[in-house]
Amino acid sequence: MGRHSRPEGRRASGLRSSAEIPGSEGAIPNRNHQDDVGDEKVSRIRDTHAGDRVFAASVRAMAWALAALLGLIGLFLLKQAWPALSKFGPAFFSTSLWNPVEEVFGAAPVIYGTVVSSLLAILIAAPLSIGAALFLNELAPRPVARVLGFLLQMLSAIPSVVYGLWGIFVLAPWLRVTVEPFLASSLGLGFLPFFRGPAYGVGMLAAGVILAIMITPTIASISVEVFRAIPRSQREAALAIGSTRWEMIRISVLASARAGLFGAVMLGLGRALGETMAVTMVIGNRAEISASLFAPAQTMSSVIANEFAEATGDLHLSSLAAVGLALFGVTFVLNAAARILVWRVTERRARARSA
Repeated sequence: MGRHSRPEGRRASGLRSSAEIPGSEGAIPNRNHQDDVGDEKVSRIRDTHAGDRVFAASVRAMAWALAALLGLIGLFLLKQAWPALSKFGPAFFSTSLWNPVEEVFGAAPVIYGTVVSSLLAILIAAPLSIGAALFLNELAPRPVARVLGFLLQMLSAIPSVVYGLWGIFVLAPWLRVTVEPFLASSLGLGFLPFFRGPAYGVGMLAAGVILAIMITPTIASISVEVFRAIPRSQREAALAIGSTRWEMIRISVLASARAGLFGAVMLGLGRALGETMAVTMVIGNRAEISASLFAPAQTMSSVIANEFAEATGDLHLSSLAAVGLALFGVTFVLNAAARILVWRVTERRARARSA
């Protein structure tokens, strides 16, 4: 080609290889190092900015203040309950006698009433709430879903006393005349003791029903938000492979929303455990353990509401504080267990997706 022909390849384009660049040693410059330097500059600027430091310290103090408040509440209840706990010991939570006249107290009936009424409420409210949320988010036309969703949220704005009055004048007579005789005649003749005994109207069944109505808006509202967070592409993919609408809901919606639905049910259970006025007005307020759902009972919150204003002895007040401490502990343990279960389900699903 001659002496004046141009070089070919990279030399022809005027570019040099990395081996010819001084200090390159045949390697491309490290861009990660440049990114790290940039991140360090940004973090240095952020750390030296007074507004950022004040904001970070403020939100950190708020978070620790909530934790400290929770601990102070527990310490206060423990201090007030200590005379009763020191006198009765662990038997306070396992004995059934509650006699303020003789100053003998046992919290087993009120603990039993709280747990059973709350579980009964969850058994009624959970399928009702999830079904309503599925209808509002998956099946109902948009105008109908908007109106029904507003009415559902209005249920949570009704005061507890109004629910109690409705339970006394409407729910309890209906249960006494219609529901409880039917349950006793159809289910009370077998080996199950839950539907035996006289029909009072007020009792454990009435408390469970009123609690179920009160916690349904909470569970349904959270369930609707959980369903809305599921991507539309999952539904379309299930329909694309030939699934029916129910199969699409079961595969794409319910399976993906399992952890969120469990959290919604646990939030509803937390409200049911602490409900006071409505339960006090319809449960019958009798401190005894009975297997029949028709029998009157008492919860931890209702015994505090009924007797705290009339308690005169120090031991009686301390026993009521011990009941409050038990309610605080049960609520804390259930919410902690629910949070742990949600974390485990979420981690298991993430691990399965990554695999």
